[in-house]
Amino acid sequence: MKSIRLNEGKERSLLRRHPWVYAGSIARGKADAGETVRVEAHDGRFLAWGAYSPTSMIRVRAWSFDEAERVDAELFERRIHAAVALRGRMQIASTGVRLVHGEADGLPGLIVDRYGDTLSAQFLAAGTERWKATIADALLGASGATRLYERSDSGVRGLEGLPAASGWLRGDGDTEVTIDEHGWKLTLDVAQGHKTGYYLDQRENRAHFAQWVRQFGCRRVLNCYAYTGGFSVAALAGGADDVTSVDSSAPALERAERHVALNGHDPARHRAVDADVNRFLRDALKDGRRYDAIVLDPPKFAPSAAHADRAARAYKDINRLALKLLEPGGLLLTFSCSGGIGADLFHKIVAGAAIDAAADGALLQRLEGAPDHPTTLTFPEGEYLKGLAILKA
Repeated sequence: MKSIRLNEGKERSLLRRHPWVYAGSIARGKADAGETVRVEAHDGRFLAWGAYSPTSMIRVRAWSFDEAERVDAELFERRIHAAVALRGRMQIASTGVRLVHGEADGLPGLIVDRYGDTLSAQFLAAGTERWKATIADALLGASGATRLYERSDSGVRGLEGLPAASGWLRGDGDTEVTIDEHGWKLTLDVAQGHKTGYYLDQRENRAHFAQWVRQFGCRRVLNCYAYTGGFSVAALAGGADDVTSVDSSAPALERAERHVALNGHDPARHRAVDADVNRFLRDALKDGRRYDAIVLDPPKFAPSAAHADRAARAYKDINRLALKLLEPGGLLLTFSCSGGIGADLFHKIVAGAAIDAAADGALLQRLEGAPDHPTTLTFPEGEYLKGLAILKA
C-alpha cells in the first residue's frame, strides 16, 4: 500500500474526520489516479485510508479513518446499503430521492438520485471512478432499481483529470421518467436534465411554498430561474390564479408548461417567459407590475469563496428588484446554492438588498436542502443550499 506523508500540523482536519487532504498539505508520496493510499501524519501515525487524485487540489479523499478497515467491494456495499436504509427511515413523500450524497454518506465523489425504478449517478472523483463497476452493482443490489444511468458530465471531473462520461451503466431504454412529489406528477430526462436530471434538494421547499401561497392568499406569483416549473406547479397547487415562470431555457419552459397540464391546472393560469431573469425583473419594475409571491432560485453564482464578492453583488441585485416588485405582505423565497456563500453571508446580502429597496420584512423561515441531502457534523461544506422565506412588511 502506498503512503502519503503530511507536513507537520496538517493532520488536524483528518483528526477531526474531515475527509479532504489538499495538495499543499502533503510532504511526500504519490499514487495512481483513484488508488487507495495510507495517509500518515508527519511522524508516521495512521490517519486515514483515502483515494489519491494526482491532478486535483483535493489530492486525497478519505474512505475510512479506521486503520483496521479494508477498502474493498464490501466497504462500498456496506456504505451504499447504509445510505439507502437511511433514506428509507426518512419516509420521503416522493418517488424521487437522493440515495447517496457524497461525503455525507462516506462516499466522497459519488452522487446518486433515484427516480422511480431508474438511478442516475455522478462519479465525480478519481476514487469513485476507479470503483465504478463495483459501485454500480452495489447500487442496484441495495436499491432494487433495475437501471442505472451515468451523468458524469460535470466540469468537476476535469479537475480530477477525468473526461466527461454519460450513458447507461446498467440496463437501457427511454431516459424520460415520471416521479410523484407530494401528489404532483413531474417529468425529467436523466440524459438531458440538469445535474442528475432534476433538483430534488428543493422538494420540501416546494411543499412549503404551496402551503404558504394558500395560507397568505398569493394570487400573482413569479417563479424566477424556473427550470421545469416545480415551484410553479406548487404555486398552482396552492391556489394561485396567475403564475409566471421565467427561465433562459426554452426546452425547460416547454416541460414546465407540460407539468402544468399534467397536474390538471388550467394552462391559462400559467405563462412561460424565455428571458434573462435580471432583464425581466427590471422591465417588470419599469412597467409597474407587482406580485404577491416571488421565488428566486438562481444557478450557482459562486462556485468557491474566491468568487464570493462578485456573487454577492449578483444576489443583492436580484433580491433588491424582487423586493421592489413584491406587494406589501408579499412572500419572497430566495435561495443560494453557492458553496462560496455561507448562510450568514447570504442573510446579510438579502438584508442589504432590502435596505437598497427601501423595504423591510419578517423572516418567516430559514430554508435548506431536503433531508435526503444531509449535512454531517464533520463536513459542513455539504450545506450548499440555503434560503430565506420572507414576508414583506
